[in-house]
Amino acid sequence: MDKYLDLIVARLPAWAGDGVETLVVGTQVIAILLAAWLLMRLVRGLLARLARAYALPAMLVVVARRVIALVVYLGALLWSLERMGVSSHVLWTAFTGFATVGAVAFFAAWSVLSNLFCTLLIFITRAFRPGDVVELLETGDKPGFKGRVHDINLVYTTLVETGPDGTLTRLQLPNNLFFQRPLRRWADED
Repeated sequence: MDKYLDLIVARLPAWAGDGVETLVVGTQVIAILLAAWLLMRLVRGLLARLARAYALPAMLVVVARRVIALVVYLGALLWSLERMGVSSHVLWTAFTGFATVGAVAFFAAWSVLSNLFCTLLIFITRAFRPGDVVELLETGDKPGFKGRVHDINLVYTTLVETGPDGTLTRLQLPNNLFFQRPLRRWADED
């Protein structure tokens, strides 16, 4: 196709040659986007017919339409970028680079975000409060961590427990641990 474009540009006057390539690429991009839009209208109609004919759940139709739209419009975008001269290797490198950085950041922040969210849940559900005596159970036959709640901060809950020799120790437990194991609240021991 590009050799035909070169032949057309060669036959035009010098003043018209510069803008023709831009005009042709712009027309191709508009045609690609219009074809994607028309394809999605066709898919929407087809999905509506299938939903009526087979009594498909509305949520299934919505999800199918969104997935197909993502594939069609993403394909149209990539094809349009290719027509504008953007290399697919550059796009793939950028995508994989961003995905890798995003995955590393997600895993690095997962523990902290989990604890922050669990702190919010502890306060909303009132699972326990400072001053309560709680026990975090291991299994049915093993004793767990038991102590009086001293403090609840964004990452840890601090329990004060009495050791066998009567000394007080502070135990800091991550807040997400309280949602991974059974929790026992003891009546006040005062």
